[in-house]
Amino acid sequence: GTLFFIFGFVTWLNGPLITFAKLAFNLDTYAKAFMVTTAFYMAYFFLAIPSSWILEKTGMKKGMALGLLVMAIGTFIFGTFATQRNYTISLVGLFVIGSGLSLLQTASNPYISILGPIETAARRISIMGICNKIAGIISPIVISALVFTGVTDLEGTVAAAPTQEAKDLILNEFAAKIYMPYMIMAVVLILLSIWIVK
Repeated sequence: GTLFFIFGFVTWLNGPLITFAKLAFNLDTYAKAFMVTTAFYMAYFFLAIPSSWILEKTGMKKGMALGLLVMAIGTFIFGTFATQRNYTISLVGLFVIGSGLSLLQTASNPYISILGPIETAARRISIMGICNKIAGIISPIVISALVFTGVTDLEGTVAAAPTQEAKDLILNEFAAKIYMPYMIMAVVLILLSIWIVK
């Protein structure tokens, strides 16, 4: 259930991150901001089949742990470079998160089915789906409280700033808000990875 909660939490962060990217990277169009979701979901396209090959080598539990570690690396990359307002490397971080999540989901979905009697597999999968959706409700609320407080006038404040240095200072302060939530997520993912292997 914890793993499925993480799927939902990380996946549903992509919606608020579109707005974050538009503001923090001072992007001129939402098309560029939507690269946040494109980078994340492209990992599924590229990693779906390779994930099954990896799991053949690692087994399900080690594969899930590996997926969590890859996600932790991605959250560290994104948190670090989004704070520095480096758009390109931030997208790489999101791709890495998506790659880890692809591996994690490829392992955990069938693992739930074989975790107990086959007759109750559908019930277990339904419960996992509920955990996933609860996280989907919670994650935008959490990220909004931590990052988007007082953001309504940000674009106007930036536009009104007298110099480029003043604009950069405002945007740097906003971008820095993403750092701690993503560092905490990286630590949690590493701890979960260790917990699964034990």
